[in-house]
Amino acid sequence: MSNNVPSISEAEWEVMLTLWKNSPQTANEVILSLQDQTDWKPKTIRTLLDRLVHKKVVGVNKDQKIYTFYPLYSQDECQRAEAQSFIKRIYGGTLKSMLVQFIKEDSLTEEEINELRSMLDKKEKKQSSKQ
Repeated sequence: MSNNVPSISEAEWEVMLTLWKNSPQTANEVILSLQDQTDWKPKTIRTLLDRLVHKKVVGVNKDQKIYTFYPLYSQDECQRAEAQSFIKRIYGGTLKSMLVQFIKEDSLTEEEINELRSMLDKKEKKQSSKQ
């Protein structure tokens, strides 16, 4: 499913975060929530909502007098799609080259290294049990 997630701009991502936190919401609720964090005009926020509806990332409930908006993809699905797109664009599609660069930067704490090691061990066990 994550391969079919449409690409979301940085500004649209802010709108999605608001909807993931609490949904469904009216356009005015989204506007109020975002105006706390940004200096965006209501018209800008409405445009972003419209774009997300057009991209089919956000659905609209038209049953009531006031339309409400809700996400059509989970935050996890969108994060996965964004990560895949980033890796493809910046690292030629290979996760390994990205990981190598991060590890070489030496900015990992011992705790983070142990956490990564533990994740890799679990992944290895899972794959060997499939064979």
